[in-house]
Amino acid sequence: MLSDEEREELKAELVQLEDEITTLRQVLSAKERHLVEIKQKLGMNLMNELKQNFSKSWHDMQTTTAYKKTHETLSHAGQKATAAFSNVGTAISKKFGDMSYSIRHSISMPAMRNSPTFKSFEERVETTVTSLKTKVGGTNPGGGSFEEVLSSTAHASAQSSAGAPRRAEEELQC
Repeated sequence: MLSDEEREELKAELVQLEDEITTLRQVLSAKERHLVEIKQKLGMNLMNELKQNFSKSWHDMQTTTAYKKTHETLSHAGQKATAAFSNVGTAISKKFGDMSYSIRHSISMPAMRNSPTFKSFEERVETTVTSLKTKVGGTNPGGGSFEEVLSSTAHASAQSSAGAPRRAEEELQC
């Protein structure tokens, strides 16, 4: 328990602390107003400050070891993925080249071309090619039909392959 004298001293100290806090708040408020005025005179605004803070934070993050290791790992993974996709693309292209040669020399070619599956596939490819041509740079009226493009591609593929002379002889015999 506190005596009356101690209680009065604590009350006086409490009043004094509250007064000091009020004074400090007023001083802080005045300083903040002054800061805003100086920034306005210098042409600094909230957006510029945010940009600067973001740039500094981004730079600080990029210099961390964790970011550098992650960047290196993802870059390496991207290179591996690119190489893998390239290999898959090459394999698919080769397979389609082999298939086009087989299809051209197949006895049942007319029957296959008239099948619903082939028609559906052909329509989807034509739609995709037309869509891509339109998106990339418009249609090319002199480009020919899908069949002409497919035929010329197959012909070019057959000629560029290593066994082209032998295949040409086989075509003459058929």
